[in-house]
Amino acid sequence: MISYLKRLKILIFVSIISVSADQLAKYAAKKLLPYSAMTSFMGDTIRLQYLKNKGAFLSLGASLPEEIRFWIFMVWVSLMLNIMFFYLILSKKLSFLPTLGISLIFSGAMSNLIDRLTYDGAVIDFLNIGIGNLRTGVFNLADFAVICGVALLFYFSLFKGGTDQSTYTSNTPLEENFSQED
Repeated sequence: MISYLKRLKILIFVSIISVSADQLAKYAAKKLLPYSAMTSFMGDTIRLQYLKNKGAFLSLGASLPEEIRFWIFMVWVSLMLNIMFFYLILSKKLSFLPTLGISLIFSGAMSNLIDRLTYDGAVIDFLNIGIGNLRTGVFNLADFAVICGVALLFYFSLFKGGTDQSTYTSNTPLEENFSQED
């Protein structure tokens, strides 16, 4: 278990890196890519395509009426961000991996909320990855942060959650740095 101050430091560190990288990448996509035109790299493995998405991941909910999208993608997401923040800070039993996972989800959701407030309820998406017909939808770095955070929480719940955390040892330099006593 790590103290609330260490969890707060992790949240701030991850959020600064994640939100900054995502917003900078979106700014570059907006400035450098023509809207909706696709640019392909590495044998069509990576495609860059600047789009505005009024829905969630893979445009889910984009066809909903604007008022419903507002309540779901702005109000509900803001509420969930507050809940995640307070859970992260107030929970006494969080170790490093769940803290990192929640911080990644928080930072990705925060960055997409910044977009929605800036771009009339839309987020900027620009990445598409795949081989042949097996492709992702168009997404952004904030979506990737959320997916990584969910994957970390899933991994922790499967492989670390049942272990005695008093015997859990640090596996990464980042974890060791944040797990040291103040």
